[in-house]
This record gives sequence, C-alpha cells and structure tokens, in this order.
Amino acid sequence: MVDEDRIAAPWGARTPYAPGEPWPVRVDGQLQDGIGPDDVERWVPTASLLHSNGDAMDIAVRDGRMVGVRGRAGDRVNHGRLGPKDLFGWQAGASPDRLTRPLIREGGRLVECDGETAMGRVVARSKELLDQRGPGSIGFYTTGQLFLEEYYTLAVIAHAGIGTNHLDGNTRLCTATAAESLKQTFGSDGQPGSYTDIDHADTIALFGHNMAETQAVSWMRILDRLAGASPPRLVCVDPRATPVAQRATVHLAPRGGTNVALLNALLHEIIRTDRVDHAYVREHAVGYEELTKCVAPCTPAWAAEICDVPARAIAEAAEILGASQRLLSTVLQGVYQSHQATAAAVQINNLHLLRGMLGRPGAGVLQMNGQPTAQNTRECGANGDLPGFRNWQNEAHIADLARVWNVEPLSIPHYGPPTHALQMFRYAEQGSIGMLWISGTNPAVSLPELARIRAILSGEGLFTVVQDLFLTETAQLADVVLPAATWGEKTGTFTNADRTVHLSGKAVEPPGQARPDLEIFLDYARRMDFRDKDGAPLVSWHDAESAFEAWKRCSAGRPCDYTGLSYAKLRGADGIQWPCTEQAPGGTERLYAEGFTWAHSEAAESYGKDLVTGAAFEEADYRVRNPDGKAMLRAAEYVPPHEEPTPQFPLRLTTGRTLYHFHTRTKTGRVPQLNAAAPEVWVELSAADAARDGLGEGDLVEVATPRGRVHARLRISGIREGVAFLPFHYGYWDTPLGHRPPDGAGRAANETTITDWDPVSKQPLYKTSAARVTLIARSEGQPSPAPTATASAPVRAHRTHGGQR
Repeated sequence: MVDEDRIAAPWGARTPYAPGEPWPVRVDGQLQDGIGPDDVERWVPTASLLHSNGDAMDIAVRDGRMVGVRGRAGDRVNHGRLGPKDLFGWQAGASPDRLTRPLIREGGRLVECDGETAMGRVVARSKELLDQRGPGSIGFYTTGQLFLEEYYTLAVIAHAGIGTNHLDGNTRLCTATAAESLKQTFGSDGQPGSYTDIDHADTIALFGHNMAETQAVSWMRILDRLAGASPPRLVCVDPRATPVAQRATVHLAPRGGTNVALLNALLHEIIRTDRVDHAYVREHAVGYEELTKCVAPCTPAWAAEICDVPARAIAEAAEILGASQRLLSTVLQGVYQSHQATAAAVQINNLHLLRGMLGRPGAGVLQMNGQPTAQNTRECGANGDLPGFRNWQNEAHIADLARVWNVEPLSIPHYGPPTHALQMFRYAEQGSIGMLWISGTNPAVSLPELARIRAILSGEGLFTVVQDLFLTETAQLADVVLPAATWGEKTGTFTNADRTVHLSGKAVEPPGQARPDLEIFLDYARRMDFRDKDGAPLVSWHDAESAFEAWKRCSAGRPCDYTGLSYAKLRGADGIQWPCTEQAPGGTERLYAEGFTWAHSEAAESYGKDLVTGAAFEEADYRVRNPDGKAMLRAAEYVPPHEEPTPQFPLRLTTGRTLYHFHTRTKTGRVPQLNAAAPEVWVELSAADAARDGLGEGDLVEVATPRGRVHARLRISGIREGVAFLPFHYGYWDTPLGHRPPDGAGRAANETTITDWDPVSKQPLYKTSAARVTLIARSEGQPSPAPTATASAPVRAHRTHGGQR
C-alpha cells in the first residue's frame, strides 16, 4: 500500500527507464484505515472510472463493503500505478447521501416513491408523447461514465425503439472533437496510437493537454522516461504553467482562440525546411498541395502577432517536431474546447501525416478523451453517431445496422445527423422536445450559460428524468429521479483512450433500490414493449454479458471490431485493444500500420465537413476529393474568435480541470482527501494582471462575463498575462448555504461561459469568453483554496500536503 502522501506527491516515486525498455512495475494501493492486506476477503478486477486513462485496479472487499484498491501490476495501461483519484475515489459510493429510492415530483416537491410508480410515470409520459407528437419529442442525454453494454442498449432503445434522432452524451463536451478530427483525417473514428508509444518516442508534443492532471498515470510514464537514459524532448502548448510546461523543452502559451494560427505556422516551418516524408505522403495521403498553399503565408512572425508567442519559440518548436524520428502527439481540451477546435485538431493529424509518424512504435497521435468510457459512447452510437462507426449518410450502412437489429431501415432515423447535445437543449427550450432522459451527468453545472440551462430544465413543458447516484443540481430539477448503481456495484466493460478494453466486476451490492443502468434500460424496453420487424423483443438480451455478445454482432466488420473478445477472455487479460478479431486475437496495438482501410467512401464513417463552416460534404464530393481512400490532409485558415476582450471585459477567460476532481464533483467532492485538496472554486491570474488591478493572493473576487458572475478566491499563478482561469467542477450541492448565493453570483464556472460551439464537432467553447475580475474583499492573509502541487501552484510557494493547502 502507499506510504507517501499522494495528495502532496500525486505522481509518486520515479522508476526510470530508457527508450524501448518495458516500463517498470510499481504497484500503488490504498486501504481504509485499520484494514490491512490480510483483512481483505477478495479482490475484484476493474479499472478507474474517474478519468480516461483506464488504469487497471482491483477493489478490496470486506464484509460486503469496498475497503480499498490496488493497481494491477501486469496491466498494459498502468503497470500497477494509480493516481490520486484512483487511490481515494472508491469511497464515494458509500457516501451517506446516496439515492436509495426513486423520487417523483408532487406539488412542486420531490418525494420518495417505489420503483413501479417511478417507472410507470416515465413509461406513461413516453407513450403519451409518442402518440401525440411522435419520436422527435423524446431525447436522451447520457454520460461518459456508463459501461459499453449500457450505451449500446440505450442506443438501440433510442434509435430503433423510440425512433428518435435525439441521443447524445456529455462526451459532446469533452471528446466530440477527438472523434470528429479522426473522421476528417482518417475517414473513421479510432485512436491511431497507443500508450506504449511513450516508451519509444524521442519527442512528445502535448497540445492543450495538461496530462499531469487529467491522465496522471500516463504523466508518471513520461516522468519515468524523463528520468531515464535518452529522455524525450517535450513540446507543450498551454496558456498555464502546468507541470507539463515546467518540464518542456519548449513551452508555447498562445492567446486563447489562436490554436489554428499557431499550428499553421508549425506546419509552414515543417514544409519550408522540407521535413516532409514525401514518399509516405504520396502513397498514403491526399491534399498536400492544398495544405501547402494554405500555410504558405503562415510564417512564425505572422503567427507571433496573432498568438502573442515569440516567433523564435515557434521556430524552435517546429525544429524539434521536424527533427524527431519518433514523434508522439497528445491532444485534449485546450484544443477541443477552444475556437476552431476541429480545425486545430486536424492540423495535428496533418503534422503526423506530413512526417510519416503513424503506425509504428513511438510514432503516433492520441486525440485523447476526457472521460473513462467516452470511447464507448462513440462506438455504441450514444454520442450523436450511429453504432459501429456507421455513416448516417450511407444507405448501405443503415441497411446493415437494420439487419443487425432486425428492423426496417426506414425505422432508423437518418434524415439528418443525430442531434448534438446543445441542439437538444435548444429544442427543449423551444418546446419540440417534451421529455429529456438524463443519465449519469449533471448539465445544471457542466453546460454553458447555466442560467439558461436551469430555466430549460425547470420549465413546465419539459418532463425530465434523471438517473444518477446523488441528488445532483440537475436531479433537483427533475420530474422523476431513478437511483442508479455505480462502478463496483455492477458488471460491464469499458474502453479507454487508447482502445484498451477492461472488464469491471461487481464487488458489492448497490444500496437500497438503486439499480444498474443496464437494468433500468432493460426494464424500460420491456415496459415499452419495443419489437423488431418479426414481432420479437427488440432488446433480446437480459444481462451485461448477453448485451456484450449483442454488441459484438453489431461491431463485426467495423473499425471497432470486438468479435475476438469475450467476458471469459477479458477476465484473464490485462487489457486488450480493439480491433480484436479472429485474425488479431490479441488485439491491435496501433492503427494504420498498413494504410487507411476505413477512408474508402464505402467504408468511411463520415464524408467530411468544411472545417470553417461545418457544412457536411456529400458522397460525390468525397469520392472526388479522395477517390483511392487515403488519409486526408485538411487545410484550414485561421479565423478570429467570436468573442474578443473589450475595455469592459479585458481578460480572456478559460475553464478547465484540476488533478483532484472529476467533472462536477458528484463523486470526488464526497471523498475526504480529494475534497480537502481542492474544496472551493478559485480563479487564477498572472502576477502582472493582479498587480495592475491591486489584487492579492486569496482576495475574494468577482469574475464576470456578459452572461453571469462567479465569486472565487484569487490564486496568483504562472498563467500567461491577459488570461483568467476557473476550474469548472464546482456547483451548489455542497456549498455552506446549500443554495445559490443571495446576490445571484455563483461558484460554477459555467455561469459565465458562452453558448457557442465548434461548427464541425459541435463541442462547446469553454475557453474563449471575455471577462473581468474585480475585488469584493481582501484576503486578510489567507491564501486561495487552490491546490499547489498542480498547474495552480502559486507564485509565492506554499504546499498542498495530505489534503491540506
């Protein structure tokens, strides 16, 4: 078990290794006080549900309770290591405020009831809306934290049972751009690289990816490479002085919303210095001439003016990227949640195509996920796509999906793209969606412009169903609340950001009447009596394993082929990467080692979109642009952000995450060690910005935008000048008052963010709002509650220890 303070030292001790060597094993673990390893009755295999890394672990069980966790030494993802959320997050399920009985709204209040009454209301409202207004009146908004079997069942219910196009996940907020960028470049979703590329790379570029906090175990892997022989060089693009930036060879901190300008300048330099693998490009890609023409004027000097980054630093970064023999790039929310998100992510794909850096050890790109099962939402069609990476514009793909489900093709809505989340909420606001079923997510904290979202969810015309563990801010606005089981209380599979599939076992029973999400969906399908075209039950499976077998049939022959996997095989494995088939029974470590099979028009998941406007191309357009089914170099010109600073709002506001919390703190806020490490919202400013406005460390300030206000304590950090940072995790359920502050200001960052989204991926833009920061009260010597072992480290150092700041 862990002896060191893993709040103060979140990445643990170093185990150095050299390129090409296996990453040494280090087994981390944490047991409840008073429990020793000999007191554990059994260990149940699972993986982390509090980030997208997929860290494999075992749950310790004693007397029917979870009492701790340990990392799995042999697993390909973490080699036994666990991050702070892994080590402590298991405690959340035992929180005394778990939902244990369904709730229904009576006389404006939520009151407890039995399961029959709650499900009866959901089914009655569903049938009423279907009869009166049709399938388009019902929408489903899910999460990135359920299991594959649950997403697939929900997708079948929504697309073939109800017949609605309105199904998306909160993965729209974190990983939609990852999926879209892969489609735009490679014709299909599917992560090209592997975590093992860290073991071989001579250069690692992290674009808008604070890996040290969002994927702590992968950062441990990089730290161990940096501590070993022949360490890789790091290029970091981030406006904050993250732990990644502090270890980087070159740190570029551009103005918010200027990523495309910076990336076009990097590509300009790669082409100008002839660091292009021309043979690779000729054989495997189209679009080189168009890209070359687009970036020709994008010199480092040109980008320096736009990005406020020294031209020499841009040129130095380009030289490192161009000289690399084994380049790994990772991408996350600093790209995905910013202006021109997909266009920027695609330029990183372009970098790898130009350099021929795909499909071999150390040469890959990881368009990362933000949530543990975000990949599964995309595979299963629960995120605004169709199951198995099928193309809604391709009638052959629709017919194939109809064959799998034994329904008529016309019963699967494909008159347009599946509806993305922000559009669903707009439909609910306008009244065309009359029922919204929200499972495992908290949009009353996580969506932009929260005053508007609360008004939509509490509107009389919307029947809201919430399926969750706790009475979240969203559940408090619901008409029906269904208590759900969590990780460790149910069985299922989930797939991490490098396509590694793990089986998560049931360790303990859920409390009270809480049920696995799969059981709730199966119950709903039975009550609705959904049928296939032969009159048999549409949803024919009855438990997690039979649902997995049904999914395998849907995935067969598609990029995410699971047909070589089974529960029995996963029980004896330490993570297996899809595609896993009869031809590749051990899984597939890297995609595109032998070309781009899924880029042919007959197979492609998407025919592509205009990277500036988002307009969808037709099949004929795609065939003309890519007749031989190659990877696509896609050019995009820089366009200024939609909202720029003004004299009234002189700062650029960006939002993000911290190491110690996950999403809206529904789980991590109930874990003593994690809550103590970052108990309250804060805002970061540079020393220069704070001094200009006469602000000091710990001052209570107001962060305002044209949409709303947040009250927070000030942290003076190493962030670039002109930028304010708010962590987005904080809502109202655990505030001292238990409700919104009386003056109307909140502590949720999304009070302030704009209702705007990337035209291609439809991902909200959380990083480009204009803002101001003003003083409310002096700190009287007390520092901000922000953690200090992270990107939020103060200019004048004091340390976070054992959960204490």
